[in-house]
Amino acid sequence: MKANKPSLILFFLALFCTIIFDWTEQDFFGLYAKAIVLPAIFIYFLISSEFKIGKTESIIFFFCFTGQVFDLMDIEISEFGGVVCFLIVYLLIIKLFVQEHEKIKLQRKDILPVAIVVIFIVYLLISVLSLQFDNMKKFSALYTFYGIVLSILSYLSFVNYITKGTHITLIMSLMAISYIFSDIFYIFNEYFSYSVVLVIIRDVTQILAYFFMVEYFLEKAKIHKKLLHNN
Repeated sequence: MKANKPSLILFFLALFCTIIFDWTEQDFFGLYAKAIVLPAIFIYFLISSEFKIGKTESIIFFFCFTGQVFDLMDIEISEFGGVVCFLIVYLLIIKLFVQEHEKIKLQRKDILPVAIVVIFIVYLLISVLSLQFDNMKKFSALYTFYGIVLSILSYLSFVNYITKGTHITLIMSLMAISYIFSDIFYIFNEYFSYSVVLVIIRDVTQILAYFFMVEYFLEKAKIHKKLLHNN
């Protein structure tokens, strides 16, 4: 067994336990299962990357950890703290996208799918921001900025996949989809009546977003390594 496999197995075991505990409404045990997720995937990343981690990736992991702590603590400032932390995460991921990928060049065949993507993202953004909840009114500017940043991240991911169709752009798109659904269902869980299905979708998509984010980091490092070897 490869050195990175135990931590990956632990990650997916924590995901499975989270689903079970969410379904059976065992919040106490679910809390412990979710607390294992990020450390497990972080250890998997460190071992897979031979303990090489960039500054941006380090800061992303730090704010992911901090945001999850806010979420698990469930205190008065948890919502605000979580939003700020993941806003910083999204901004840093966008920074990586811009730095690491060539400028998007649209061809005629790409115009229709890109237009559909843009319409879909704008529709989601307007629909979610139009929900009249007390906390969203209180932090309306923050939520609006957060939504715009996530929309930009999603646009870059989907359009890169449409125009290039590479493995790394597929991972980017899966990560963006996971973050979109995680955030949407987080809002639904906060403000709508309790639903086990909504809770499971929120937790599963959040956990999968971490997985695809790490896979993106590792794939990016592989591409860099190949480029250096070829040169």
